[in-house]
Amino acid sequence: MIFLTSCKISVNNEESFSNSEDPKSEQINSAKSKMKLRYACGEDGISEFINDGWIIVEEYSEEKICTWKSIPATKNCDMEKDKGCKITIPDKIGEEKIYLLEK
Repeated sequence: MIFLTSCKISVNNEESFSNSEDPKSEQINSAKSKMKLRYACGEDGISEFINDGWIIVEEYSEEKICTWKSIPATKNCDMEKDKGCKITIPDKIGEEKIYLLEK
């Protein structure tokens, strides 16, 4: 009985939604609505949020690898026959823009 009554449930007032496939993630606070958007490698869709009444609170960017390529590790490496001699390196490096929005 003591064990069951000693457990507490933690409640978080801030809900967080994220989708690993979608570069957008949204955070909602009870006082004001806040959102964090990420666009990488030339993508940009911030204008539709600005038109919807969102205000950019903060904007910053980070370097991000957009694509990767495989190259042979040595001259004699046949990447089709010997997968162990294949090296994957960054191909194109771009920029990821992060926007903190508030409504």
